[in-house]
Amino acid sequence: MKKILLETKFSKIYMLVMIILTFLVIGGYYSYAMFTVTKEKSNAISIVTGNLTYELLIDGVESNTLTVEANSVKDFTITLNNPNNRLARFNFYYLGDLPSHVKVGYIVEDGTNTLPAEKGINLEKIDTIGSSNTYTIRVINSSESSVTVILGVQVGLDYNDLSLPENGHLFEEIISKGEIGTVVLSNISKDNIYDDGEDTFTTGQYPNNYVWYSGKLWRAVSVNNEEKTVKLVTQWPISAISYDNDSSAFEGSYMEEWLNDTSEDGFLGNLRDYQSFIVTDAKWNASTMTDASKPSNEEDGGTIVEDAVGLLNYYEYTTSYNETHITRGYLNNGTTSFLITPYNLSNLYYIYNNGFVAALSSLGKRGVRPSINLKSNIKIVDGDGSEENPYRLEGDNDTNLNGTKLNTRYSGEYIIFGTGDNNLYRIVSHESEGLTKITSAIPLKENETFKTITFGDSVYYSDTNTIGNFLNNEYLTNYVGENYIDMIEDSTTWYLGTVDNGASYKLAKYKDTNMSEYATSINAKVGLLRLGELMAGQFDRYENNTSYWTLTPYDQSTVYLIDTINIANYISVSNISGVKPSLNLKSNVIITGGIGTKEQPFILDIAP
Repeated sequence: MKKILLETKFSKIYMLVMIILTFLVIGGYYSYAMFTVTKEKSNAISIVTGNLTYELLIDGVESNTLTVEANSVKDFTITLNNPNNRLARFNFYYLGDLPSHVKVGYIVEDGTNTLPAEKGINLEKIDTIGSSNTYTIRVINSSESSVTVILGVQVGLDYNDLSLPENGHLFEEIISKGEIGTVVLSNISKDNIYDDGEDTFTTGQYPNNYVWYSGKLWRAVSVNNEEKTVKLVTQWPISAISYDNDSSAFEGSYMEEWLNDTSEDGFLGNLRDYQSFIVTDAKWNASTMTDASKPSNEEDGGTIVEDAVGLLNYYEYTTSYNETHITRGYLNNGTTSFLITPYNLSNLYYIYNNGFVAALSSLGKRGVRPSINLKSNIKIVDGDGSEENPYRLEGDNDTNLNGTKLNTRYSGEYIIFGTGDNNLYRIVSHESEGLTKITSAIPLKENETFKTITFGDSVYYSDTNTIGNFLNNEYLTNYVGENYIDMIEDSTTWYLGTVDNGASYKLAKYKDTNMSEYATSINAKVGLLRLGELMAGQFDRYENNTSYWTLTPYDQSTVYLIDTINIANYISVSNISGVKPSLNLKSNVIITGGIGTKEQPFILDIAP
């Protein structure tokens, strides 16, 4: 129910009435004015203060309810129309308690606060007759169900007359630095911007174009001049797979499937509220090229594929180091990854770890650096674009998550788990209902050196072979510790499907590419990531990392590992490699601190 409060003390009313009566007795030199609420109808608020009318509009319609769907952000335009020349003070607030992961706030553009905030939002007429004041109210709903916020309104001649009712709550201040395309380009040196007539690219070696979204660090590659959408690519490879079985076409490839998989452990399916953030029918130029020239567009016969997620093409990659040597472009990160561009029917371009581009068979298993297009209306609310302080997006900038279940969070986010040099982990997925799969952020270290170990005497992982025995015993005691062991699910299913040359990454988990049945599996408390799984990539340059084992056999004597430049190779189980453990955390693990970034990882506890 709407609540409209008119705060006047009895004594003030009494005095006012006496003054009015006096005026009437002596001839009525002044017009009659009595504070009244004259209209309150369904979903509308209109207030008359004496002979002055004030009207509250939400998105142009009289209303006092703000409804927002689950896991989404919605802005509402609040307008106070004043057709008269009397000044009055307004105080807006919301009524009743909301879940902790629902935030109601008002937008402060460019960091300038023009609204008195001590009692919520106070609106007043400050201009001439017929003026209005308009503000943006934002509701951020990170819950799993829709939410309705009811506004309450107070009006008076003085702010001191206004006080919140017991069930009223203040709005929060939400600073918006502006739409992402404008902010990114305005903070890049003119020497590091290149406009090709269709898109404006960020270029050079060290541009501040880092963006944090959905648990991953991205780079803002370009801004479309007409649509104002912003193309991002992940800073690091998220995994490593074959592009396809002897075909370089993007459409219908393993790569297209992997990028746009909306299942519980697919890339797109693990992006936060992707339908609100990204262009889901983006056009990806997958034309065959023999050099780095700009590829043909759709009208000129170029090969265009519509998808939510794609890869950069050869031209886009080379443009990123415009007038800079190829090895010094900011997209050269010391790892290998595929581009979307075919060289011929069975080979396509990829970025080598030294930054150069070469052609490779689609059978090769190289890194995957997903690319997306952020919608033009997405705004930056925090950060300066540096690696240490990347841009943060509205709706993805949670700051108070105390008590939130970890199983509601997103792939890639960081957590503190374990001890010493090995206490930084990342969320992988929510593959098992209610649980949160995690993996160490880097392979395990021992005495500041990467630990290496043989896989065992079989290509099939178990808790009794060499690496499995280590992970389910010594690792738990010496690397995890008793404070965290209770958080781990006692038994997780680990999939051991074989993937040979030309086979789909899906076979690491399923018996067939239709995902109808699971492959061979075992149960254990601790395991490893499999080939093609989220977060099965390298997240630092080759000089700073080590190769590590996966669960996935190539044949009866070799198992895949992710090497230092992010190639998925296979070696004998008797060889040694690094260890990147994976495990599931229980459904009652909650967040007690942090915001999920590398600099401020989540702190965990178990709910009572």
